[in-house]
Amino acid sequence: MLTGRTGEIDLTVDTQNLYREESITDLKAASIRRLIPITENGDVDETREMIFMGSIQVMTPGGTLPVQGELKAGTLKEAIAKFPDAMQHALNDLLEEFKRLEQEAGSRIVVPQAGGVPGMGMPGGGAPGGGIIY
Repeated sequence: MLTGRTGEIDLTVDTQNLYREESITDLKAASIRRLIPITENGDVDETREMIFMGSIQVMTPGGTLPVQGELKAGTLKEAIAKFPDAMQHALNDLLEEFKRLEQEAGSRIVVPQAGGVPGMGMPGGGAPGGGIIY
C-alpha cells in the first residue's frame, strides 16, 4: 500500500490476516487455491474460514487470459462442485467489462470537424491544387 510520501510502500505484514496456500489441480483446466487461515505462529486459526479461489486460463487471439473468482464453499468437495458455474460467471463478468471498456474507447475517437483538418489548405481537408496540369 502506498503511504503519504510519493513512492514509499508500506511493506508491513498484516499478522491478523495470514493464510497458508495449497494448490489443487486436475492437470487439465481446473486450478483451485485453498487458503487456510493461520496465526503468526503458523497454527491453523479456527476463528476464521478457509477461502477457495478458482482459476482458469482462456486462450484468446491476443494470448492467454487468466480468469479467477472466489468459490463460496466450506470444503474442497463443495469448491470442486461450484467450480464450473463460478468460473463461467467470472468469465461472463470479464467479457462484460471488456465490452464496456471497448464502448468507452470507441466514444473517445476524435472526429475532425466539418471545416477540415487544420493546415491542409482547403475547406473539407483537401490539399490545395492537384488535378491534371497541361
